[in-house]
Amino acid sequence: AGLPRFNRLFGRDSLIAAWQLLDKNPGICQATLEILSQYQGKIFNDEKEEEPGKIIHETDLEKSHHPENSYPLPYYGSIDSTPLFLILFSFYYKKTKNLKFLNSRWENILKAVNWIEECGDKDKDLFLEYQRKNEKGRFHQAWKDEFEDLLKIEPPVAIVEVQGYQYLALKETADLAEIKKDFDLTKELRERAEKLKEVFNEKFWMEDKNYFALALDGKKQQRKAITSNPGHLLFTRICEKGKEKLIAERLFQDDLWTSYGIRTHSTLEPDFDPKSYHFGSIWPHDNWIIAQGLKKLGYKNEYQKIKNAILLANDKIGNLPEYYGVIDGKITLEMEKTPCYPQAWSSGALFNFLSE
Repeated sequence: AGLPRFNRLFGRDSLIAAWQLLDKNPGICQATLEILSQYQGKIFNDEKEEEPGKIIHETDLEKSHHPENSYPLPYYGSIDSTPLFLILFSFYYKKTKNLKFLNSRWENILKAVNWIEECGDKDKDLFLEYQRKNEKGRFHQAWKDEFEDLLKIEPPVAIVEVQGYQYLALKETADLAEIKKDFDLTKELRERAEKLKEVFNEKFWMEDKNYFALALDGKKQQRKAITSNPGHLLFTRICEKGKEKLIAERLFQDDLWTSYGIRTHSTLEPDFDPKSYHFGSIWPHDNWIIAQGLKKLGYKNEYQKIKNAILLANDKIGNLPEYYGVIDGKITLEMEKTPCYPQAWSSGALFNFLSE
């Protein structure tokens, strides 16, 4: 994922980097899907947070334990790796029409779908939720992952962007099932997706802020905060139509937008910190994902603004690291944790923007 701290295979990071490179080199995506299929969860193991069908959070191809981690490898504490795996399988197939590979890994796809329905959604409210089973594992298990509860959300946590990932994973896998002539599965997945879309827009929308909440906590209460996370919903199409426009507009207000990209966390939030890992810093991959949704929805000017901002950051820094801060309009790399460079999904974002 990144050097020097993350010289390991990460499910989430590798899938997003594979997406960024898909147009130019789909073979990287195939190789990523292949190795993640091999490491797909087979049993229930609380120490590893492994469950049947679940895609890894991380592993080391040479070690069973990493000195910086308090958990054994492979480790499965990720709520988003599995839906992203399904999304990328469909994106890859639609790009290459490689039916042989799809057939060879169809069982892995079915197991991932089953994980979503049985393990990811334990209380059957349609939302994917996480709660660590290993007390030494990661407390937060979406892309803003942490060992501690810095987001202040009581688990189990239904984080906002992952509901969008699930929605798109269901829709895309339904398309693949149709190709496989499994019409019952196609119908089942599309029905779940539409039910999810309805309940998501009802439960996550903050009427007073015209924006989506960061999460629902264990009591199904909104964790209200203005963050970059809902920007990921745009490429998934889970938002009701009028809400897409409100998100697109909100992301470019001064508390989130800078000349070098969208902040992870609004300057108006009490826990904002421009030097923090996830509470006000700027992550190139986060901006790239938001930009994909804007492009998909036809927001050409907004897409270009993000692209130009990330390219400008690259010019100012001389490379594009894991993340950076903006203070008084100027970039800083003096952050809470030293930014990794190179970082796969930052480099992938830059490559994708430059390859258009």
